[in-house]
Order: sequence, then structure tokens, then C-alpha cells
Amino acid sequence: MSEPPSPEPVRFAYWVPNVSGGLVTSRIEQRTDWSYAYNRDLAVLAEQNGFDYALSQVRYMASYGAEYQHESTGFSLALLLATQRLKVIAAIHPGLWHPGVLAKFGATADHLSGGRFAVNVVSGWFKGEFTALGEPWLEHDERYRRSEEFIRVLRAVWTEDHAELAGDFYRIRDFSLKPKPLNSAGRPHPEIFQGGNSTAARAMAGRVSDWYFSNGRDFDGVLEQLADVRASAESVGRRPPRFGLNGFLIARDTEAEARETLREIVAKADTEAVHGFGDAVKQAGRSTADGKGMWQDSTFEDLVQYNDGFRTRLIGTPEQVAERIVAYRRLGVDLLLLGFLHYQEEVEYFGRRVLPLVRELESHLPEHAVLGS
Repeated sequence: MSEPPSPEPVRFAYWVPNVSGGLVTSRIEQRTDWSYAYNRDLAVLAEQNGFDYALSQVRYMASYGAEYQHESTGFSLALLLATQRLKVIAAIHPGLWHPGVLAKFGATADHLSGGRFAVNVVSGWFKGEFTALGEPWLEHDERYRRSEEFIRVLRAVWTEDHAELAGDFYRIRDFSLKPKPLNSAGRPHPEIFQGGNSTAARAMAGRVSDWYFSNGRDFDGVLEQLADVRASAESVGRRPPRFGLNGFLIARDTEAEARETLREIVAKADTEAVHGFGDAVKQAGRSTADGKGMWQDSTFEDLVQYNDGFRTRLIGTPEQVAERIVAYRRLGVDLLLLGFLHYQEEVEYFGRRVLPLVRELESHLPEHAVLGS
């Protein structure tokens, strides 16, 4: 099922630093903070500087430099109430949430925010979080089967009266949620995001998700994933999900400054934490049916930004970064999910120096320029 190119400009989201340690596992100075006061001000600033979404992270226990963590759904609601237009995506884990309970929370958050709540369904990579809470740890592809059922329940409860689902993980019997979330044109329920680079993740995204998040990737990696996700959607006759790409953005007045910042981040990496994280996530990736899980080909440098954000190569002058962003847009990327070293200063710099260049370059794109659509 072929879709016409999207007429919309590329959108921007940022990783909410509601977890201590910043967005790189490095001892370099990171002028950021995990407190609510800092994040409230950051959300307002991001909204004023062209960001459409924010993604609240989810960690349930200390791990790999993230000693302290605020819970994602409550934190997301607080940010929604502090802003006017920003959409906030709460990351959640099936297995630690019941979909009907999350649907109830999401409906309330959607009403309180005027329809700006969204959810990111995280199938899970950190076994210790589940076992420490006494919850079973499923094998990789089973976790994605559970997530798919979770999303099917969410959508049914959010859109149907007398919802029914008899699955392997969830059983919903004549359940009616009132009030339901706000329903608007093109948005019958809160947007449902999911991540994961594995074959199982890509197939699931095509079948049930509104958005697919990829770890950091170069142009070839994006095209490969787009093709797989779209093929999955076409196999079940549904419109493909929109595509979001993770990236760590280092924009400086000169390319040399940007490259030096990256060099310093990696040189000051917390080696023990990076290796510990790498061992955990690569084990999770190896457990996939075909060995193609996330982080399988990640280098030490890649893992310093724990979602491969350096691999997207949004590093350089504002002009260089803007050109690369628009090149990703031409391939079919709908949203860039960005991390920064010094959040407040760099979000403002992005809005003042980078975003106007992106919009100017987009205005010159020829009609039907989005290749991945």
C-alpha cells in the first residue's frame, strides 16, 4: 500500500532528563538536572524553541550511571500541565503496567492537557528491573508479543465501548472506559510510540503502532528499517507508522568545536558503566530469534550515548547539522528525538541557530521529495 509523501515538515522531540546522569555515560560536565524545577523550565523553553514532543524516560532502579529516576507517567503529566502546546510521551513497560490501568491514566492525562498525552511502549531490555520486582522475564520475541497485545488493548479500550480481547497475556471482558481520551481529526486516541531495532520490533510496529522509534542510524540504516516497517504494515493492509530517529545533537559555531566536544565526551566516558551497559544490552540483542536486536553492532563510542545517538552524526556547525537533518527528512524520517550535553543552553541554540536553517532548506525541497514514503 503506497502512501503519498508527507507534506509536513520534520518534527522535533527531546529526551526529558528525568533520570540522573544526563544523556551520555561520561564524566564530562553536563549542565543538566533531573529535578522537576529544571525540567519544568526546560519544557517551556523547548516549546518556545520549536520542539513538538518530549519523551520522559523510564527506569525503575539505579543502573549504568542513572542513580536517581523520576517515574515517567507522573512526570509527564506535570510537564503537560506546565506547558501549552508540547506533547509529552510517557515511556512505560508492559509487564509492569496493566494496559487497562495505563489506559485510564492516559485518558485522564489527555483531558487535563487538552489532548497532548502520548505513550511509548518499551518492551524492555533490563532484566534486573523485572526480577528485582518479582516479575517474570520473558525471552526477547515474547516481550514483543506481549507489547503488541498491550497496544491492541490500549487502542480497544481508548476507542470502543465494551472492549473485548482474549490474548495470551491479557484478557479484557466487556470493559468500557469513560471518559475516553479526546478524539480529534487524525488522532482518535493518544499517539502510541514504540522502539526497538530487531526484526520482531519492526514487524510489530507495522502491525499496531502509530510511531516507530529507531536507535541512532546512518542513512542506509534508516532506509533498511523504513522498508521493513512499511512491508509489515502493507502485509496487514494498514497505513505505515511514522518514523522517529534518535540523535545526539552537538551544534557549535565551528565544526572543530563540535568535533572536540564529541572527542571529550568519549575520552571522559565512564568506562565501567559503558561496558556494563553494553554487556547487558548486547545479551538482550543476542536473544532475538535472528540475532538482529538493538545494539548488536554498537561500538564503545556508540554506547557512550546509550541509544546510539552519535551514529546519526548531527555534529557540526548549524549549517552542517541542518543539512543532515533535511537529508534524513528526504529519506522519510518524520521526527528527530534529540539529546544534548547542556540542555537549556543547547535547546535555545537549536531554536535560534539550527531550526531556522532547517525550515529554509525544507522550503526548497522539490515536490514529492520524501523518498521513504
